[in-house]
Amino acid sequence: MKKIPLRKCTGCGEMKPKRELIRVVKSPEQLDENGNRLSGGEISLDLTGKAAGRGAYVCKNPDCFRAARKARRFERSLSCKIPEEVYERLNAELEAAT
Repeated sequence: MKKIPLRKCTGCGEMKPKRELIRVVKSPEQLDENGNRLSGGEISLDLTGKAAGRGAYVCKNPDCFRAARKARRFERSLSCKIPEEVYERLNAELEAAT
């Protein structure tokens, strides 16, 4: 019997199968030889669950997304400040995906 990976929703805090959740991912930062940031750190929805980077999971329920946003749980999980326009884009993508 195959083990089903579980992840915790950042909105409601429930453990659910990974396939039932949507991953919000922060892409890894690319640095040049001097340590200056070239690219990376972008935050997006990962509908496949396979993108490289730090991830946080949320239910497909828009209420869970709003709860996680209000409590700044994505910022805590991804260890960065998330601009308002990124939240709006993620919300639009989430509405389109469900």
